[in-house]
Amino acid sequence: MPEAHYLSQTDTIMWTVEADPLLRSTILGVALLEGAPEWSRLRARMEEVTHHVQALREKVQPVPLHPTLLRWEPDPTFDLDFHLRHISLPAHSGMGELLDWVRTEAMGGFDLSRPLWEFTLVEGVGRQAAFVMKGHHVVTDGIGAVQLAAHLFDLEQYPPQPQLTERPVVRRPHPASLLRDVILHDVEGAVDLARHQLTSVIPTLLEAARHPQRTVGEIVETARSIGKVIAPSVTPKSHVMVGRVAMSNLRTLDIPINDLRDAAKQVGGTINDAFLAGIAAGLHRYHVHHDEDIDELRVAMPISLRKEHHQEGGNHITVMRFTLPMGAAPIGERIAAMRAALDGVRHERSLEHTGAIAGFLNLLPKGAIGAILKGVDFLASNVPGVPVPLWLEGHRVLRFYPFGPTAGAALNVTLM
Repeated sequence: MPEAHYLSQTDTIMWTVEADPLLRSTILGVALLEGAPEWSRLRARMEEVTHHVQALREKVQPVPLHPTLLRWEPDPTFDLDFHLRHISLPAHSGMGELLDWVRTEAMGGFDLSRPLWEFTLVEGVGRQAAFVMKGHHVVTDGIGAVQLAAHLFDLEQYPPQPQLTERPVVRRPHPASLLRDVILHDVEGAVDLARHQLTSVIPTLLEAARHPQRTVGEIVETARSIGKVIAPSVTPKSHVMVGRVAMSNLRTLDIPINDLRDAAKQVGGTINDAFLAGIAAGLHRYHVHHDEDIDELRVAMPISLRKEHHQEGGNHITVMRFTLPMGAAPIGERIAAMRAALDGVRHERSLEHTGAIAGFLNLLPKGAIGAILKGVDFLASNVPGVPVPLWLEGHRVLRFYPFGPTAGAALNVTLM
């Protein structure tokens, strides 16, 4: 991680809006283990991991005299025992009791003066144990979390012991150094913006000279796409999933991934298409049960912007809001409808302007952004899992369940 690492405009939105507890961006992962690792070994491993993954030892700090800028800084008083915990559930507990405990973690915020993560070893889940990982979304996105897991879990039960990572001395940044970094950050941002504008404007001017009508159409289409992102849709489509409160309920569902893939392939779709179709079918039945006809709902879905050059961890997503059809339909037609909707989102011209759009939204009052987020009916996210067996200090990972933030919506469904 570079010496000066600033929050992106998208991360800044996540950070500022969560003054409203409904809009917290907490993500959780629950690894169900065949048994409980020895505590001293797990603690030593986590100590090592925090030196491999620098973000685990950093906290978010406002930049003096720069109210819209936040940066990561090493925590000179980092205390592993605050972030790594060990509990046992009451006797005769199982998966239900584990999820009841995890939901209380999901509803709690973070100490913003410290690094934004808390991991807990939970014993007493029947004959098994769980490792519960809680982090703020500005620390990492779903794909980044999978990358970070490579430092935490092993690919074999008893791997060779790695060499210890160098322990750098953590010092508070000097005010003069901080000011220099901020000035460089602003200058580099202006240069990058100018470079981006030049690389896009010159081809556009050449294209306009050759095909003026087509160029005007493309500009109008880009403006329309950006307008969809910032449109103030503050009212949910559903009249049932309302009255939202800062409480969570967590549920899990295990389905064979091959069944999902085969269902999608039969109609030329993808796993993502079938995933959304399943959610749509369930929400359609839910609304019918509550005597409400619903034609469409508004979904927010993370779109990964992660590139090969990006470092492990970190948050490299944008969230797209769009509507999905929810009426009664055969499953094949429903999957095809999801595919059409997702294809449209993937080709939205606004994706190229994510940073600029987020920068504009950061100029709005917090309440305005929060109202837009609360106008979403549900969130859906597909996080790639690790397709090989994993172990934690000699104990195999049996299941892994991700739980994303609702961020003002009624529910979040995450597939791994």
